[in-house]
Amino acid sequence: MSRLVFSSRGIGLIEVLIAIFLVTVGVLAILSMQPSAWRAAGKSDFLGRGAGILHRELELRESWIMNSCNTVPVGVRPQQTIMTSDSLGTFPGDAQYTVQTSINPVAGSASAWTVTVTVTWPDQQARGYRNLSESLVVTRQSRFDFPVGCLPNTNAPPAWF
Repeated sequence: MSRLVFSSRGIGLIEVLIAIFLVTVGVLAILSMQPSAWRAAGKSDFLGRGAGILHRELELRESWIMNSCNTVPVGVRPQQTIMTSDSLGTFPGDAQYTVQTSINPVAGSASAWTVTVTVTWPDQQARGYRNLSESLVVTRQSRFDFPVGCLPNTNAPPAWF
């Protein structure tokens, strides 16, 4: 066997210092990325929750409008405040979202409406977020009528609509 493979000299002080320097640089590089990772995680959390609220609101309005037994309240709906904890009180770390919904008839159609939902949350401008907004065209469909036909005095929208 070669003497180079089984050298008894070991690792010198210079090699140890270079290895410590390289490990330190690597650890510092990883630590410097942590604040941006926390910001990205926070942003994705706010966006994900806002998208869920937006989707739920669009589905709620769509299911009401598709049933021809229901009357469609046209115009801008009162602004809603939704807490992520689904409670009326506030908790530490709880996020507050504002939902604005408008329902407008489609021009030239008696049975089609455009539903537009916009979801916002506080401090979004400081964090560089934008509003989440989506529109949906909804038409009446007889398949979504109440199974036994329209019930009397039930076509008025409930207070939450």
